[in-house]
Amino acid sequence: MSMAFSVASSSPALFHGSSFEQQQPRAGQVGGLQTFDRYLRLPLSSSRRSSAVKPLNAEAKRSEGIVPSAATASAPAEIVDKMEAEDYQNLALELENASPLEIIDKALERFGNEIAIAFSGAEDVALIEYARLTGRPFRVFSLDTGRLNPETYRFFDQVEKHYGIRIEYMFPDASEVQDLVRSKGLFSFYEDGHQECCRVRKVRPLRRALKGLRAWITGQRKDQSPGTRSEIPVVQVDPAFEGLDGGVGSLVKWNPVANVKGNDIWSFLQAMNVPVNSLHSQGYISIGCEPCTRAVLPGQHEREGRWWWEDAKAKECGLHKGNIKEGYVNGNSNGQAHVNAADLFTTPNVVNLTRIGIENLLKLEGREQPWLVVLYAPWCKFCQGMEESYAELEEKLAGSSVKVAKFRADGDEKAFAEQQLQLGSFPTIIFFPKHSARPIRYPSEKRDVDSLLAFIKAFQ
Repeated sequence: MSMAFSVASSSPALFHGSSFEQQQPRAGQVGGLQTFDRYLRLPLSSSRRSSAVKPLNAEAKRSEGIVPSAATASAPAEIVDKMEAEDYQNLALELENASPLEIIDKALERFGNEIAIAFSGAEDVALIEYARLTGRPFRVFSLDTGRLNPETYRFFDQVEKHYGIRIEYMFPDASEVQDLVRSKGLFSFYEDGHQECCRVRKVRPLRRALKGLRAWITGQRKDQSPGTRSEIPVVQVDPAFEGLDGGVGSLVKWNPVANVKGNDIWSFLQAMNVPVNSLHSQGYISIGCEPCTRAVLPGQHEREGRWWWEDAKAKECGLHKGNIKEGYVNGNSNGQAHVNAADLFTTPNVVNLTRIGIENLLKLEGREQPWLVVLYAPWCKFCQGMEESYAELEEKLAGSSVKVAKFRADGDEKAFAEQQLQLGSFPTIIFFPKHSARPIRYPSEKRDVDSLLAFIKAFQ
C-alpha cells in the first residue's frame, strides 16, 4: 500500500498563500491557553537532529537513512530514543493539570516526525488545531474503513484544505475484508458483535500504522465512555500496541484532552472557528462507521450512538483496548470494580425489587396493577443520565395505579435478566401490564418523560 507523507508546519514560508498566512500563532492567550510562536521569534537551530521521514506503514528499521520531504521543516529538538528510560507515570502526574496545548507541545517536541495525530473525523479535529498552535511540524493519520459516512469523507477534505496538510490514510487489507463479507455478509456485526469487523477494518490497519511510529496522539477523554476511559492518563506507555522498535514499551500514547470535558472541546472549536463534521449538527456526537453510528437523543450519553445494540459498557472498537480492565466480559465486571458504586433511582416511591420480587411479577398473570421497571447498573453512565427523568416520571405517576420500580440487573443477575426480562443493554425499561403474563420491553431510546408516559398509556 502506497501512502503520501505529510508534515504540517506553521512556518510562514510553508503556508504562503494559505488560509494561515494571516493567522500565525503568536504569544498570548487563545481560548485561555498560551500559544507558542517559537518559529516567529527563534531561528531554527542547524544543530538539531533531523528525523527519518517515513510513511506510517514503513518497515521498522532503525538504520534507515534520512529521507527529507519537501514539506518538512527542520526537525524539533533531540528525539527520545529509549522510551523505557522514561518514567511516563511520573510524567503523567507532572502533566495532569497541564493544558492540552502544553501536552501536545511536549509530545511533538520529544518525538518530532516519529509521532502522529490519530484523527477520526469527529471533534478530535481539536488535536490538529492544538498542534497548529504549537508552531511545530506535525503529522496526521486516519483509518479509512470503507464504511464511513459521506459527510466524514467530505470533512477529511475540508480539514486538509483548511490546514494545508495531507492526511495519511490507512486502509484495511482487501482480501481480509473480502473474506469477511463473503463468509458472513455486510452486516454480520448486528448479529455477533462489532469486534470482528473492527478488527479487520480498524485494529489491524492501526497496528500497521503504529509500527512506523514511536508515539501517537489520541482524542480520548475520560468522560467519553463509561468504565473504559475514566482513568486514562494524559501520557502512557501504550499497553496494547507496539511501535517502531517492536516489543512491549516501544510505543508511547498521548491523550492530551483526557481531562477536558466534551463541552469545553466544543467551546474551543467554536472560539477558534475550526471546521467540524456536518454530522454533529444532525445529533451525532461520537462518530464512527456509518452502519454503527447514529445520532443520540437529548439526555443520552454520547457513546450511546455507537454499537447501540450491544452492552452499554463495551463501547470500544479495539483501538483503545488497553483501557478495558481484566475482569470485564461483554461489558460486565465479574470482579469488585463497581461494588461500591452509588445506587440509582433512590426516590422514596420507586420500589427496589429483589430477585424474588421480580420473579413474582413474572408469575402473576392476573396482576391488578401495572408495573414499570428499569433494569439498571449503578456504574452505567447511561443509567445515571436517565435518573432525573425517571424520578420525574415517578412523580407524574404517583396518583395513578402504575407502580414504578427498579431492578439491579448486572453482576450475578445479568444472565437471568437477559433470559427472563429481555435485557439488552443498560438501561432497559420493561412494562408489566394488568392481566398479562409477560412484560413488554420499551423499544425506544427516548427516555424523556413524555415518551415514557406515551408508552405506558398505550397499554392502559
